Amino acid sequence: MPKMKTKSGAKKRFKVTATGKIKTAQAGKRHGMIKRTTKFIRNARGTTILSDADTKIVKKYMPYAR
Repeated sequence: MPKMKTKSGAKKRFKVTATGKIKTAQAGKRHGMIKRTTKFIRNARGTTILSDADTKIVKKYMPYAR
């Protein structure tokens, strides 16, 4: 059987933690920063863990990620 392909966009955007959760950058910080509050910008630093529903979707995109 041929190997399944990983979605190129997913491998650039997501990392799998040791416990199997999906880590990603915070959303909403690409543009339009003037209308965002300072509190929003501060809280959106760093990375976040995806919800369980989104994790199921992303794991289908990366079949060989452990």
